Amino acid sequence: MDKKVTVIGAGNVGATAAQRLAEKELCDVVLIDIIEGVPQGKALDLTEAAPVEKHDARLTGANAYDASAKSDIVIITAGIPRKPGMSRDDLISTNAGIVKAVTQQVAVLSPDAILIIVSNPLDAMCHVAYEVSGFPKERVMGMAGVWIRPVSGHLFQWS
Repeated sequence: MDKKVTVIGAGNVGATAAQRLAEKELCDVVLIDIIEGVPQGKALDLTEAAPVEKHDARLTGANAYDASAKSDIVIITAGIPRKPGMSRDDLISTNAGIVKAVTQQVAVLSPDAILIIVSNPLDAMCHVAYEVSGFPKERVMGMAGVWIRPVSGHLFQWS
């Protein structure tokens, strides 16, 4: 395929995003996660399902960012989930550090990419990615549910 999307974070949200992208034959997909073997295993599972689901997307799992080079879109789902009793604000410092580190890597390897942030708290993580990447605001946006919110603040419904 001529498009490449990298999904950073191979947990439930990231793996589901990778699955949907592949099954709709929108692009080749790279799954990246810090846990050794997880993105590789999920990419293998999705690849083995390809004949049944009738798609030919190429899926790659990796623990290093090199596989993400020259991505058209990077979806960042990485971060810790909210635990019982935690507010979304409690996530800010931990997830800001994660999103910052991820964005630094991505900006170097895919300087022309569009960033879609899914990590919470969403608005704060979008701002972190925007500041760290140095990308124009039109290429950094957040996704929650079926709505996409660019850093510029306008809402778009995904169709």
